[in-house]
Amino acid sequence: MLITDLKPDDKNANKGRKRGSEAVTHSLKELGAGRSILIDRDGRVIAGNKTLAAAVAAGVQDVIVVESDGTKIIAVKRTDLSLDDVKGRRLAVADNRTSELGLEWNPEVLAELSVLDLKPFFTDAETQQDHCTLRNTGAGQQVRRGRRGSIRVRPPLPEVWISI
Repeated sequence: MLITDLKPDDKNANKGRKRGSEAVTHSLKELGAGRSILIDRDGRVIAGNKTLAAAVAAGVQDVIVVESDGTKIIAVKRTDLSLDDVKGRRLAVADNRTSELGLEWNPEVLAELSVLDLKPFFTDAETQQDHCTLRNTGAGQQVRRGRRGSIRVRPPLPEVWISI
Protein backbone atom coordinates (compact mmCIF):
# COMPACT_ATOMS: atom_id res chain seq x y z
CA MET A 1 0.00 0.00 0.00
CA LEU A 2 1.20 3.53 -0.66
CA ILE A 3 1.50 5.89 2.27
CA THR A 4 -0.68 8.37 0.38
CA ASP A 5 -3.55 5.85 0.56
CA LEU A 6 -3.79 6.37 4.32
CA LYS A 7 -6.12 9.03 5.70
CA PRO A 8 -5.28 11.02 8.88
CA ASP A 9 -7.85 11.19 11.68
CA ASP A 10 -9.76 14.47 11.27
CA LYS A 11 -10.66 14.37 14.99
CA ASN A 12 -7.21 13.60 16.36
CA ALA A 13 -7.10 14.99 19.91
CA ASN A 14 -3.33 15.55 19.65
CA LYS A 15 -2.52 18.82 17.90
CA GLY A 16 1.14 17.89 17.99
CA ARG A 17 4.08 20.20 18.33
CA LYS A 18 6.60 21.39 15.78
CA ARG A 19 9.52 20.14 17.88
CA GLY A 20 7.95 16.68 18.13
CA SER A 21 7.29 16.55 14.41
CA GLU A 22 10.87 17.54 13.65
CA ALA A 23 12.20 14.92 16.08
CA VAL A 24 10.09 12.11 14.57
CA THR A 25 11.10 13.10 11.03
CA HIS A 26 14.78 13.16 12.06
CA SER A 27 14.44 9.78 13.79
CA LEU A 28 12.79 8.21 10.75
CA LYS A 29 15.48 9.54 8.42
CA GLU A 30 18.40 8.57 10.66
CA LEU A 31 17.19 5.44 12.46
CA GLY A 32 14.30 4.16 10.33
CA ALA A 33 10.84 3.14 11.46
CA GLY A 34 10.66 1.81 14.98
CA ARG A 35 7.00 1.17 15.50
CA SER A 36 3.82 0.72 13.55
CA ILE A 37 0.78 2.94 13.26
CA LEU A 38 -2.81 1.73 13.61
CA ILE A 39 -5.42 2.13 10.87
CA ASP A 40 -9.06 1.19 10.73
CA ARG A 41 -10.57 -1.08 8.08
CA ASP A 42 -11.01 1.97 5.80
CA GLY A 43 -7.38 3.09 5.98
CA ARG A 44 -7.99 5.94 8.46
CA VAL A 45 -5.33 6.43 11.10
CA ILE A 46 -6.44 5.58 14.64
CA ALA A 47 -3.00 5.94 16.25
CA GLY A 48 0.12 7.40 14.70
CA ASN A 49 -1.16 10.48 12.87
CA LYS A 50 1.99 12.45 13.67
CA THR A 51 4.18 9.48 12.71
CA LEU A 52 2.36 9.27 9.39
CA ALA A 53 2.95 12.97 8.69
CA ALA A 54 6.62 12.66 9.68
CA ALA A 55 7.04 9.58 7.48
CA VAL A 56 5.68 11.50 4.50
CA ALA A 57 8.08 14.36 5.31
CA ALA A 58 10.94 11.84 5.59
CA GLY A 59 10.17 10.50 2.12
CA VAL A 60 8.64 7.15 3.10
CA GLN A 61 6.41 5.93 0.28
CA ASP A 62 5.36 2.37 1.08
CA VAL A 63 3.40 0.83 3.96
CA ILE A 64 3.22 -2.82 4.96
CA VAL A 65 -0.27 -3.55 6.27
CA VAL A 66 -0.72 -6.37 8.80
CA GLU A 67 -4.36 -7.26 9.32
CA SER A 68 -5.58 -7.93 12.85
CA ASP A 69 -8.77 -8.11 14.87
CA GLY A 70 -7.06 -6.63 17.93
CA THR A 71 -6.76 -9.88 19.90
CA LYS A 72 -2.99 -10.19 19.46
CA ILE A 73 -0.06 -7.82 19.84
CA ILE A 74 1.77 -7.18 16.58
CA ALA A 75 5.54 -6.99 17.05
CA VAL A 76 7.70 -5.27 14.45
CA LYS A 77 11.07 -7.04 14.29
CA ARG A 78 13.96 -4.92 13.01
CA THR A 79 16.44 -7.48 11.66
CA ASP A 80 19.13 -4.81 11.35
CA LEU A 81 19.06 -3.71 15.01
CA SER A 82 19.99 -4.95 18.46
CA LEU A 83 19.55 -3.14 21.77
CA ASP A 84 23.22 -3.90 22.35
CA ASP A 85 24.09 -1.67 19.38
CA VAL A 86 24.29 2.12 19.56
CA LYS A 87 21.66 2.55 16.82
CA GLY A 88 19.19 0.21 18.55
CA ARG A 89 19.59 1.98 21.89
CA ARG A 90 19.29 5.41 20.22
CA LEU A 91 16.03 4.32 18.61
CA ALA A 92 14.69 3.18 22.00
CA VAL A 93 15.40 6.60 23.51
CA ALA A 94 14.16 8.45 20.40
CA ASP A 95 10.87 6.52 20.51
CA ASN A 96 10.16 7.61 24.08
CA ARG A 97 11.38 11.17 23.62
CA THR A 98 9.47 11.85 20.40
CA SER A 99 6.24 10.68 22.03
CA GLU A 100 6.83 13.15 24.82
CA LEU A 101 7.75 16.05 22.51
CA GLY A 102 4.85 15.55 20.13
CA LEU A 103 1.89 15.68 22.51
CA GLU A 104 -0.32 18.74 22.78
CA TRP A 105 -3.98 18.20 23.52
CA ASN A 106 -6.53 19.89 21.28
CA PRO A 107 -9.23 21.20 23.63
CA GLU A 108 -11.82 21.65 20.89
CA VAL A 109 -11.49 18.03 19.76
CA LEU A 110 -11.53 16.79 23.35
CA ALA A 111 -14.75 18.73 23.89
CA GLU A 112 -16.25 17.03 20.82
CA LEU A 113 -15.16 13.67 22.19
CA SER A 114 -16.57 14.32 25.66
CA VAL A 115 -19.32 11.76 25.00
CA LEU A 116 -16.62 9.07 25.21
CA ASP A 117 -15.58 7.57 28.53
CA LEU A 118 -12.05 8.98 28.85
CA LYS A 119 -11.82 8.34 32.59
CA PRO A 120 -9.58 5.25 32.24
CA PHE A 121 -6.97 7.41 30.50
CA PHE A 122 -6.94 10.44 32.81
CA THR A 123 -6.77 10.65 36.59
CA ASP A 124 -9.57 12.24 38.60
CA ALA A 125 -7.37 15.32 38.99
CA GLU A 126 -7.23 15.57 35.19
CA THR A 127 -10.90 15.04 34.47
CA GLN A 128 -14.31 16.03 35.74
CA GLN A 129 -17.47 13.99 35.40
CA ASP A 130 -18.14 15.39 31.92
CA HIS A 131 -14.76 13.90 30.84
CA CYS A 132 -13.75 17.15 29.25
CA THR A 133 -11.55 18.87 31.79
CA LEU A 134 -7.85 18.15 31.62
CA ARG A 135 -5.57 19.60 34.24
CA ASN A 136 -1.79 19.57 34.09
CA THR A 137 -1.67 17.29 31.06
CA GLY A 138 1.61 16.30 29.45
CA ALA A 139 1.34 19.51 27.47
CA GLY A 140 1.02 21.48 30.71
CA GLN A 141 -2.29 23.06 29.78
CA GLN A 142 -5.66 23.13 31.44
CA VAL A 143 -8.84 22.67 29.47
CA ARG A 144 -12.28 23.16 30.89
CA ARG A 145 -15.68 22.77 29.34
CA GLY A 146 -18.18 25.05 30.98
CA ARG A 147 -21.79 24.25 31.90
CA ARG A 148 -23.08 25.62 28.62
CA GLY A 149 -20.50 23.81 26.51
CA SER A 150 -18.03 26.69 26.30
CA ILE A 151 -14.35 25.83 26.39
CA ARG A 152 -11.65 27.70 28.25
CA VAL A 153 -7.98 26.89 27.86
CA ARG A 154 -6.07 28.03 30.89
CA PRO A 155 -2.35 28.75 30.76
CA PRO A 156 -0.07 26.04 32.11
CA LEU A 157 0.60 25.97 35.82
CA PRO A 158 4.22 26.61 36.76
CA GLU A 159 6.32 23.55 37.48
CA VAL A 160 7.28 23.15 41.10
CA TRP A 161 10.53 21.40 41.95
CA ILE A 162 11.08 20.10 45.45
CA SER A 163 14.62 19.26 46.50
CA ILE A 164 15.10 16.78 49.33
